[in-house]
Amino acid sequence: MTSYEILLKQASELLESEPWAISAMSNISSLIMQSLADLNWAGFYLVKNGILTVGPFQGKPACIHIQPGKGVCGTALQKDETILVPDVHAFPGHIACDSASNSEIVIPIHSNGRVVAVLDIDSPLKNRFSEADKAGLEQLVKLLEEKGEWS
Repeated sequence: MTSYEILLKQASELLESEPWAISAMSNISSLIMQSLADLNWAGFYLVKNGILTVGPFQGKPACIHIQPGKGVCGTALQKDETILVPDVHAFPGHIACDSASNSEIVIPIHSNGRVVAVLDIDSPLKNRFSEADKAGLEQLVKLLEEKGEWS
């Protein structure tokens, strides 16, 4: 099994035992940090009053609020698409919550046809995230969208 197959199986089991999104995101952020190498932050930002607000995560303290269109997370929210950034220092308007981060991937999470959160993962390595990571993490988000309870 690949690391993503194992991660998806574990996440599915956690969602079966407790589908509430906040609990699921707490454990999934931990699973990501334990399952994938070379990460320094893995977690979620929730859409609250139109802006992203930090949710469950693993890593150093994070930026609390991110406006739509700002940084990688806000851009992923605004465009409603996965954004993979090989070098965050080359990303226009990058928000440096942790100066150790050098690459990032952000994936929007949907409920009832709207973005309700984003999954944000950072690495101290440049070019850490590949298309295989993008595909695996998008599957993880799809699982959370399908099995998570967002109310």
